[in-house]
Amino acid sequence: MAIAVSAGSGSEAGSARFVLQPGVTLETGDSWTTMEGRHYRLYGVQACLRGSVYVDRSGKRRDCGDASLAVLGAYVRDTRPSCAVLFTTADTTFVACSATVGPDRLDLAGLLIGSGFAFAAVGVDGLPQYAPYAVVEQMARDRKVGLWQFGDVQHPAFLLARARHDEGGAK
Repeated sequence: MAIAVSAGSGSEAGSARFVLQPGVTLETGDSWTTMEGRHYRLYGVQACLRGSVYVDRSGKRRDCGDASLAVLGAYVRDTRPSCAVLFTTADTTFVACSATVGPDRLDLAGLLIGSGFAFAAVGVDGLPQYAPYAVVEQMARDRKVGLWQFGDVQHPAFLLARARHDEGGAK
């Protein structure tokens, strides 16, 4: 599955490339911080939220965010992805990364989403940030791979929207 990500206007697309190697501090299943303190995030991806839970096949409660984090860590360790800067905000650099798996160079975000351990990011408007990732997510959901095999896994977009709603109602 090859997915190209393009950045919008005013971006720094292609201005910097780097290899993502072990040694960074993985914060979530879609973000990390370098030793220099710079925060990076995969564009169009939403990992499971830390603290959200699912029940595995043995009946144990597991942290969904830890599962997403572990899979990103394995891909970083095993494939040493090459990343390109798409754009930078005040505190985050958004990137697109590709990983070598066998003879193929594949989109890291697509791999995470397609394996069922991450989700297509959704904006506050409810639309996918990058529509092809929503298609990949639906395919993973239909195949019940990764976290989708557990019936109680909730898309992080729903949890985030509920939190925004609850905050708005508390004011």
